[in-house]
Amino acid sequence: MAGSPWAYPALALFAMIDGFFPPIPSESVVIALASLSVAHGEPHLLLIGLAAAVGAWSGDQIAYVIGSKVDVHRLRFFRSERGAKTLAWAEHALAHRGSSFILAARYIPIGRVAVNMTAGALGYPRRRFMGLTALAGVTWAVYGTLIGVGAGVWLADHPLIAVVAGVVVGTVVGLAIDWVLRRFTRIGHTPPSSAPAPAIAPIPGPPVVAAGALPPEEGCAPLR
Repeated sequence: MAGSPWAYPALALFAMIDGFFPPIPSESVVIALASLSVAHGEPHLLLIGLAAAVGAWSGDQIAYVIGSKVDVHRLRFFRSERGAKTLAWAEHALAHRGSSFILAARYIPIGRVAVNMTAGALGYPRRRFMGLTALAGVTWAVYGTLIGVGAGVWLADHPLIAVVAGVVVGTVVGLAIDWVLRRFTRIGHTPPSSAPAPAIAPIPGPPVVAAGALPPEEGCAPLR
């Protein structure tokens, strides 16, 4: 199947769907095809990277459009505790360091969906978003291809083991990137909601007397 011409559009489709539906394992497909390319000479490495980058960029644009059209907080995979925290992180990240986080989030499956949909929801400049996601897609495709190549060279005589090893290494690297972003960007940290300040009771003072009225003195009967 990897030697078929349909491998490239299939890879692009996987990468595109993964841009707005996280359960699709596009990284694994890129790594597997790259490792098989080293072992068998096909599919072509350059076409693997190109298909992965085009698919990733297209998926990011779809995520942006979805975020601009629907309430992302109502989407199923953002209603869990982890999903809600990731979405809150994405909103905070875009508001403070949008460009760097759009690039970094491409390496985190749920993170990239959250950031890209939030970019659409917040009205992040479309042209800038398209440029940043193009750069992110290219670097992500190169990263997956290189991991697959490394596994294929290391285990050239055992292509199936090379595929498994490449996918495992890619998963570990992805988890490491996720951990770094969590630690240094406080992913999932939601600032405490600002509760209204408690009302301060007025300090009791002397009674207010209406103009023209005098209070009766103690022990004296009021005049009639």
